[in-house]
Amino acid sequence: MAPTASSGEVATATGARLILTPGDPAGIGAEITLKAHAAGERGFAIIEDPRRLAELADTLKIDAKTRIIDTPDDISTADDDLPVIPLEWPQTPRAGTADPRNATVIIESIRRAVEWARDGSAAAIVTNPLNKAVLQEAGFTHPGHTEFLATLSAPRDGAPAMMLACDELRVVPVTIHMALRDVPDALTGDDIVNKGMLLAESLRRDFSCPDPRIAVCGLNPHAGENGQFGDEDEQVIAPAVARLEAAGIRAFGPVSADTLFHRRARETYDGVLGMYHDQVLIPIKTLDFDGGVNVTLGLDFIRTSPDHGTAFDIAGTGKAQAGSLIAAIRMARLMAKSRHASR
Repeated sequence: MAPTASSGEVATATGARLILTPGDPAGIGAEITLKAHAAGERGFAIIEDPRRLAELADTLKIDAKTRIIDTPDDISTADDDLPVIPLEWPQTPRAGTADPRNATVIIESIRRAVEWARDGSAAAIVTNPLNKAVLQEAGFTHPGHTEFLATLSAPRDGAPAMMLACDELRVVPVTIHMALRDVPDALTGDDIVNKGMLLAESLRRDFSCPDPRIAVCGLNPHAGENGQFGDEDEQVIAPAVARLEAAGIRAFGPVSADTLFHRRARETYDGVLGMYHDQVLIPIKTLDFDGGVNVTLGLDFIRTSPDHGTAFDIAGTGKAQAGSLIAAIRMARLMAKSRHASR
């Protein structure tokens, strides 16, 4: 796979402007945003309280000067200041201690970012991590961040789908957060086909891969070993792969997952469709734990996110690493560049 382009190269090529959401203000979102900017990332603005950011930068001794702006049109890749679209927190954020009284503002910041992405003012949004339990205490009814974003979009069949991506691997699990014992009954041919088509579309449009090859994992050991270890591979997955092939997608499988992720095997495909969460997330986190990016497929705008949570336990200590956020910013720009070129 091609290496991720630097932020300056992609922003210059596309004029891309990115919006970062604050995430939960009790977490590490503000800190890693400041660190990403201090590391040289440009062309983005964060929706946040500018005074809070300045105080945090001073406390953590992070070299970042903020500049208040009104819209994404004011973002410049040549400006050394960090653009901030201001908000006010109802309750002063305390590192490591989430407050449901801030939930409404967290949610509204996401809505604003999506509106700018959908009307073309911003090329993409990059979301800092949320704490679902805190939002749900305040009446948030969605299972998570991704599902909420889908309600603000015009999603495709099978959407939203979660892709985890790094330079060496891109994976999509068909099922996500459920007990392993429930996975066989949850798998359907339609879901496999829909998510396979979303993956193929994203590889073409977002990652400049004109004729993507998709490896489809089996569910059982050795992809069922001709029915010896379960019949889901023959009865559900193989017919779905055939449907993808009939639709013109270069899909193959089901393939035994234990032989699919070594270096030579990765040269045979551009993306992997897995059957359950750990089957494909363990390999990508092993290959590039700090550089993995969460990408939401099937929305009508680009959304990436660092592949980690709020990290309340280290918030405010200066220990948070910005690597995954930097990777998410760069991948959002890479995707914007690819979409721009494909028009």
